[in-house]
Formats: sequence, C-alpha cells, structure tokens
Amino acid sequence: MVKKILVLIGTIFFLNTGVYAQKIIANFDVSYGILGKIGIANAVLIKNKQSYTIDMELASTGLAKVLSGGRKERHLSKGHMEKGLMVTDTYKVTKTHGSTVVHKEYRVDHQRKKVFKKYTKYKKGKLVTEENSILGHYSKNDLLTLYFNLDLAIKKKTNARTYTFKAVGAERQQGKVTVIIPDNNALKQYKKDLGTNSAWYATAIIHQKIFSSKEGRLMLGIADDGITNKAVLKDVIFFGDITAVRVK
Repeated sequence: MVKKILVLIGTIFFLNTGVYAQKIIANFDVSYGILGKIGIANAVLIKNKQSYTIDMELASTGLAKVLSGGRKERHLSKGHMEKGLMVTDTYKVTKTHGSTVVHKEYRVDHQRKKVFKKYTKYKKGKLVTEENSILGHYSKNDLLTLYFNLDLAIKKKTNARTYTFKAVGAERQQGKVTVIIPDNNALKQYKKDLGTNSAWYATAIIHQKIFSSKEGRLMLGIADDGITNKAVLKDVIFFGDITAVRVK
C-alpha cells in the first residue's frame, strides 16, 4: 500500500509552467486520511535556453516509513530545449526499500525514435538482476517533462476536454497519460475539494489499478506558476483521501 501511495506522489508535482525561470523549487506534504502525514516530496527544476534538469525526491515519514522499510525514491530527468519545450535525453529512477535498491535508466534516441531501458536490482549491495530492453513506445517527454510542457500543449485551460499524451516511464500503461479539463458543473466539486486559490483545475489519470479503483484519478489544482497547489486522490478504501499540499 505504501509503495502505491509513493507512486501517486510522484505524479502530482508539475502540471505545467509558463514561466521561463532559471530555478523552480517545490516542496509538498502528503497525508492519507486518518493516518495523517505519510510522506514528503521535494523537487527542483533548473533550465536555460539550451538544457534542463529536473530532480525530484520522495520519502515516506512516520508510520509509513516504518511500514515501508524507509522507502524513498529519486527521479532525475536531463535533456535539451526545443522551441521552449523540454525534450528528455535521459531519465533515471532510483527506488530504495530497506536493503533493496532498484535503478531504471532510460536513454532516448530521437533520431531512431527508440527508448532504451536498463534495469538493475541490488540486495545488500549485491547485483541480483540486470536487464536491457527497448520500449514499445517513443516520446520526447518523460513523466516529469510532460507535466512541465503541458502549458504549451493545453492552450485553453478552462475549456472542458480530454487530452492523451505519451511519456517515457509510464510503461504499465504503454506510455499513455490522460489529462481531463473539467466542465463548469464538475468544476464546483474541484473547488470544494481543492480550494479556490488555483488558476486552473484538471484530473490526471494513472492507467493502472490502484487500491480498489480500476484507474487512479488525481484531482489537481494548479497555481499561476504552473505548480500544483493541492492534489487529491478521492476515497481510498477505508482511510479516506490521499492529499498532497504544497508547503513551499
């Protein structure tokens, strides 16, 4: 359960940014219904006209830390800029759980439109698994750059519509990521759950079974600077909502 919660945390941070900034920092507290605070997340984006780096760290806290064996994750995306958009060249994910460390490294060959993946797993410092593969889908985005680049992809952020994108790292859903802009009737519920201080609202769909739901649907309230103010995964089994709130 804790593992799936941390996976959700990693999807909420950056939905877009229209600000060409040298450095953007965002920190979040994550809580789970009656269990209270179960995790923290910190992310940094640094970019210029030629290149960018996105570095995001996730960690469990309190009871969740005990139950998960001190689970933590780091996501690192590096690449170049094309017409103001970030284009991923490498995307690395490191997951630590007790004495187990898993690395996923993706290298994007844009000329051949192929994505190469290297998977390694260590237990107590010893390599136990090493696999190399080529993904069945190609994209200029990984999971982090996609959300930053959406500001240019979604021009009319208050017009109800469903968008489908591809992203490196979303393998269980064959690279598919869906973003829904709500209509006026649904918007009332978004503002009730997320507050009225966001510039626009959306739902990001994780195309895999999460807890008791067929798909994970995250309601998002996005600020003027393009970073999520608050995100809510509604009614997760018995404990209530998973909520992430920006603290910086």
